[in-house]
Amino acid sequence: MQSENFFNLDDKSQGIRRALKEGVAARVFPGDQAMISVVNIQPGHKGTLHSHPEEQWGVLLEGSGTRTQGGEEIAVAKGDFWRTPGGVEHTFEAGPEGAKVLDVFAPPREEYKQAGSGFGGGERE
Repeated sequence: MQSENFFNLDDKSQGIRRALKEGVAARVFPGDQAMISVVNIQPGHKGTLHSHPEEQWGVLLEGSGTRTQGGEEIAVAKGDFWRTPGGVEHTFEAGPEGAKVLDVFAPPREEYKQAGSGFGGGERE
């Protein structure tokens, strides 16, 4: 068994840190063919509307919020998950208790393989 390939969602010392926006922080775990990102969103905070060529899947692990995708707003609750095809604009706004989202990207996003800030790709407000 190779322990360098085992992680814990709640261990904040693990992963590559990325400050996406005020109130929106991620820890990123890149692999060879896919990448996951654990995103914590403070209550009432919202990401930046953006797109990227990679396919993205998301699952709401905790809290609630609104997923905006392709111009449509969808209320989501714990356990809901979604697929975002590459090139589709999207963002997420946390509900009153905040939100924890697990995102999966395929292939991995190159700009997320190092610590940094911002969503990368085609960001706009």
